[in-house]
Amino acid sequence: MGPKAAERSVGRVLADPAFADAAVLATGFCAGLAPGMHPGDLVVAGETREPRGTVACVGTDLLVKALTRAVPGRTVHTGPLTGSDHVVRGPERADLRATGAIAVDMESAATLLSAVRTGARPVAAVRVVVDAPEHELVRIGTLRGGISAFRVLRSVLPAFYEWHRSLLLPRR
Repeated sequence: MGPKAAERSVGRVLADPAFADAAVLATGFCAGLAPGMHPGDLVVAGETREPRGTVACVGTDLLVKALTRAVPGRTVHTGPLTGSDHVVRGPERADLRATGAIAVDMESAATLLSAVRTGARPVAAVRVVVDAPEHELVRIGTLRGGISAFRVLRSVLPAFYEWHRSLLLPRR
C-alpha cells in the first residue's frame, strides 16, 4: 500500500521484456473530494497527478460507458485524480479540491507515472470512493462504505476487460 510500494511493484513487473508493451490500469479505492460524492461511486481519472508529474489517461470515455453498464445506478465521476502518501482528512481535502482534483488515493499516480517511465503504453485509473467529504473515514459508517466499495470494484471487472480489449496492443 502507498506510492513507494506501487512504484516498486510496477517498475519490477514492467522491467520484464514480456510486459514491454503492456497496458496498465490502476484500480482500487479512493477518497472523494467533490461535494455530493458517496461511498460506492466510481472515479475515472482523466489524468493522475503527483509532485513528480502528471499522466494523461487513455480510453476514459469507453471506461465510463462500460462502468455505467456494469453498475447501473452508480454515479461515475470523471476528472483529475491526485496522489498522496498518506490518508487525507479534514482541511487537506479542501486544499486538494481547490487544485481541481475530484479524488485522492495513494497508488494511482505513482503506478501510472512508473508505468509510462518504463515506456509508452496505454494507462488509466478507476477507483471506487470509500469516503467523501460528507462521509469521512472517521465515521462509524466507514465499514459499511468499505464493504459497498469492495462489492462495486468486484462487479466492474468486465468493464476493465472491455477497456483492455479496445486498445491497439501488439498480439502475443
